[in-house]
Amino acid sequence: MTTFNTSLDFAHQLDSQDPLATYRDLFLITDPDIIYLDGNSLGRMPKAAAGRAKQIVNQEWGADLIRGWNKGWWEAPTRVGDKIGALIGAAPGQTLVSDTTSINLFKLATAALTLQPNRKRIITDTFNFPSDLYILQGIKNLLDAESPSPFQGEGRGEGQRNTPYEILRISSLDNDITPDLAALETAINEDTTLVTLSHVVFKSGYIYDMRRITDLAHSKGAIVLWDLCHAVGAIPIALDDCNADLAIGCTYKYLNGGPGSPAFLYVNKKIQEKLSSPIWGWWGQNKPFDFGLDYEPAAGASRFLAGTQPMLSLLTMETALEPTLQAGMDSIRAKSIVMTNYASFLTNAWLSPFGFSLGSPRDSALRGSHISIRHPDGYRINRALIEEMNVIPDFRAPDNLRLGFSSLYTSFNEIWQGFDRIKRVMEEKRYEKYPKQMLTVT
Repeated sequence: MTTFNTSLDFAHQLDSQDPLATYRDLFLITDPDIIYLDGNSLGRMPKAAAGRAKQIVNQEWGADLIRGWNKGWWEAPTRVGDKIGALIGAAPGQTLVSDTTSINLFKLATAALTLQPNRKRIITDTFNFPSDLYILQGIKNLLDAESPSPFQGEGRGEGQRNTPYEILRISSLDNDITPDLAALETAINEDTTLVTLSHVVFKSGYIYDMRRITDLAHSKGAIVLWDLCHAVGAIPIALDDCNADLAIGCTYKYLNGGPGSPAFLYVNKKIQEKLSSPIWGWWGQNKPFDFGLDYEPAAGASRFLAGTQPMLSLLTMETALEPTLQAGMDSIRAKSIVMTNYASFLTNAWLSPFGFSLGSPRDSALRGSHISIRHPDGYRINRALIEEMNVIPDFRAPDNLRLGFSSLYTSFNEIWQGFDRIKRVMEEKRYEKYPKQMLTVT
């Protein structure tokens, strides 16, 4: 285990020993004085992505026009999906790039719920990204209102028609750092149809034990859907090995795909033919260019495609994946552990005297590639850092300053500089000039 100290020379020493240090040169860094600690919200732009975007616009769209569909565009959702599959432990034919994370959650969760319509319990937690909770609430309202559901499988008896779905949210025992695992395990019972959790939770960075939760859910006959948004590209994931059923994720955080880049979904081969997407679009049709008037689902995971894909961003994102694929998840995770341990050390050494506390697990095995540091004035501190100190973290209510570290482009010198500037904000009380009223985006 590395023994840390607070000197700048030590940060330089860590950089000199970093086997991934050269990957930083692959990313566009226009102002080296900006300390970017928000890669867990939006990754930096790979230089190659800019060149690829220009090529797509000028050549593939500009010159080839509609001929591009027969030059690799049509196959892109599955081709790029398999590349992401290599990062999440999924064999080919199970991962697709498609739509947004929320739409993919709607598609997969609805499909899972209607597979076992006599079961009524949906289990999630208060750590899940709120959008996931909203989607689940919307699905519940839809299926409760349309009982029996137009998407349902066989088996719903007359006696169950008016039985509403129940969404059970597991909370924590330690001020929103780690979930109450005992409560979660108790809640998963024979009436549970779906368990859906974030593999790495968005505030504290806590990592769920995917294998343990999946095995427990399966022992009760439930389906498991994992949100990988804060995990993909940050930690090794083994969906096939854990026998996971379903997963979703975004590509603009640690995969550096760019703002609004298309999301992905995973459907285990074992259940692909059992599920039906609730959105029947022409890309999910068995023979789309037959232009048949009645829907027939495509084989395999492709039935979860819907409409025409956003080719400019999808193909740009494909190129943006390359540094992650080249570096490999084991190397990325090894550096990530050192970075978050170092940041946790500096939090204790420099910031705890100013009232900060660590809002993430102290054990790196239970923590992703970001940490939260908590302070009652966290929002105003965040404003001061961004507007005066060239430090860019983000803020998550009620008191979390989130600091995200990418193994591909974050240096240890940056981490040291970032914490030094946070300390200066506190020493000089710079945050006190900012109002508590929040801007639209935090």
